[in-house]
Amino acid sequence: MRTKVDPIELELFKNAFVAVSEEMAAVLGRTALSPNIKERKDFSCALFDGAGGTLAQGSHIPVHLGAMPLSVQAALGAVTFDPGDLVILNDPYRGGTHLPDITCISPVFLGGKPAFFVANRAHHSDVGGMTPGSMPLATELFQEGLIIPPLKLYERGRLNRGVFDLMLANVRTPDERRGDLLAQVAANDIGRVRIEEAVARFGAGRVRLYAGLIQDYSERFLRQTLRGIPDGEYRFEDRLDDDGFSGRPIPIAVRIAIRGDRAVVDFAGSAPQTQGGVNANFAITCSATLYVFRCLVEEDIPFNTGLMRPIEIRAPKGSIVNADFPAACAGGNVETSQRIVDVLLGALAKAVPDRIPAASQGTMNNVAFGGADPVRKRRFAYYETIGGGMGGAAAAPGLDGVHTHMTNSLNTPIEALENYLPVEIRSYRLRKGSGGTGAHPGGEGIVREYAFRVPVDLTVISERRRFAPYGAQGGGPGAPGRNTLLSRGRVRNLGGKVNVRLGPGDMLRVETPGGGGYGKA
Repeated sequence: MRTKVDPIELELFKNAFVAVSEEMAAVLGRTALSPNIKERKDFSCALFDGAGGTLAQGSHIPVHLGAMPLSVQAALGAVTFDPGDLVILNDPYRGGTHLPDITCISPVFLGGKPAFFVANRAHHSDVGGMTPGSMPLATELFQEGLIIPPLKLYERGRLNRGVFDLMLANVRTPDERRGDLLAQVAANDIGRVRIEEAVARFGAGRVRLYAGLIQDYSERFLRQTLRGIPDGEYRFEDRLDDDGFSGRPIPIAVRIAIRGDRAVVDFAGSAPQTQGGVNANFAITCSATLYVFRCLVEEDIPFNTGLMRPIEIRAPKGSIVNADFPAACAGGNVETSQRIVDVLLGALAKAVPDRIPAASQGTMNNVAFGGADPVRKRRFAYYETIGGGMGGAAAAPGLDGVHTHMTNSLNTPIEALENYLPVEIRSYRLRKGSGGTGAHPGGEGIVREYAFRVPVDLTVISERRRFAPYGAQGGGPGAPGRNTLLSRGRVRNLGGKVNVRLGPGDMLRVETPGGGGYGKA
């Protein structure tokens, strides 16, 4: 039985754990080489208990953070940790999200056993596979890049050169990958040091006590929030545009049953897994579900394992929301995660309409390209996502040109991109008139134009090109997005998902969706 807790001390420990995650993020962002990590901040850092449960995390990427406990637990089941170890993995079927997201996990030992773990996940701009950027239109996981099971990159503080060299030999940009990986290592090092300092200052027992109490704290507030939602069953269905191959819409359905302080989230009725890579694994579905329910909590609580306790998630095996190995899943992490959020919010809007906004853009607008740079005399591979419109809400209109829901990244500044790559950004502006109408209109999307100076292999994976972001409570839908190729005086609609070879002078225009409007205008 736990001793009486000082609420002030609980608050101090809560913020201390979050501060460790944020300091890890500062180290990772400042020491990485690639624009995607250094500029866009496409990474996440978190702390875990000895069983792999989340304690605290920084204000990073939601799709990363909800899945990371499954990666830590997969590592615990695969290797025996020793002091000084660092385990690396990216396997989507062992707690990962998609192959470009590489997770690094380090133990913090107390009394001869790992009592805590520090971990970070960063999106690498290339991990091999069919196309530069490792976001291809693939039909199986093996085509998407190098699959890394839980392996020790560092053993008792010493680099495992064989593992490191194997990874670098399978990517198009080894120098960049080396720098980003070492930045991840440095981030874990500072996290481990800070936990050890806390133990030295407050004692192991006290740190362990508050680690558990903070999880209980988050659980208590979520249960309180659930009790404020009317008991009942709430259903919603929405669709992905397609999987990049069949052209057929892909339905995602959910039934949320609220009973007191518990929720059952059932995705029965969702489509079977697909040929193309929009499949989500269970870790992604968990991430999206926990994100939505965390958003309902008004109090400032840590995102941790305590949030999982009142929620039961049922996702049919072999479905679009719980795919089986070796289904391709590069797009599931970035696109299907967004649609899962949309269907969950759509269902909850029937229970608490004044608390749920209209749909935001519902896509990350993934752009990846690569080739050879004759001026810099190197190969390059680049990846980014593009913001769009936020959905309007009861209290305010939606924001313009922002990343929403399962992504929390920034844009790559034009100056940084053009300095780093043989590409010119011809236009970067808001897409006027794209937000849905309503008492509180949806936010505007973005127009971004890339003019390529050298031949490139281009991949675009995007959604909401056919089915617009929905409005709420009588508000109008946001405008669907559009991807256009301008080449030799001709204009071609690329659709939502494409791999294409482009030449010098070709230009890609991406117009991202607007957010849905809220309420009648």
